[in-house]
Amino acid sequence: MIVISDMMGTLTTGSPILGLLDWIKVHQSKAQARWLLAAMMPSYLLVKLGLIDPQPWGQGLMIRSLTWLKDMDAEKFSQACEWAVEHNLWRKRREDVIARLQEHAQAGAQVYLASSVVEPIAESFARRIGVQAIGSPVEIVGGKVRLVNGLVKSERKIQEVMKRLGVEWVDYAYGDTFMDIPLLENAEHPVAVYPDQRLLEEAKLNGWEIINS
Repeated sequence: MIVISDMMGTLTTGSPILGLLDWIKVHQSKAQARWLLAAMMPSYLLVKLGLIDPQPWGQGLMIRSLTWLKDMDAEKFSQACEWAVEHNLWRKRREDVIARLQEHAQAGAQVYLASSVVEPIAESFARRIGVQAIGSPVEIVGGKVRLVNGLVKSERKIQEVMKRLGVEWVDYAYGDTFMDIPLLENAEHPVAVYPDQRLLEEAKLNGWEIINS
């Protein structure tokens, strides 16, 4: 049995961006961290007011956040990713949904997180659960971190899952927003987790399981 779960919103309400900003504040520059946070606030307020779609905004910010990290090598970037998980994402985890994934794993299922966040962050979070991860691959060139072939998101997420695992279908899939619909549509048992309105409507229309309390 193969189980796939989105990460952001589904397994944690934390922010990889704020986690990396915290690492920058402690290990790189407090002034830079304060300036970056201040620069984010106007668009963040527009998101909170519903004037900007939070999904593409957050994904764009994930890409930009890689440029904030200076003089990186593989070990240093790994430490920054671990910090982001330990000090933000893991502290805000959804224990009820994580327990479901662990039950699948204990029953012998292959369990993977599939996330648009950079793969080292997804892998760090997955290790704490005892599962594996598929995220957005990155490379480090000249001390700078950059994506390899863009973010693993929406339709590309399920395509990446199928490509890496060599399957055409999965047994269970968990997601929290309308951008996870392609992932859920390719599962025998789709589960909408604390869904946004568009996913909630789709889940009700198709009779998918819903976790919202």
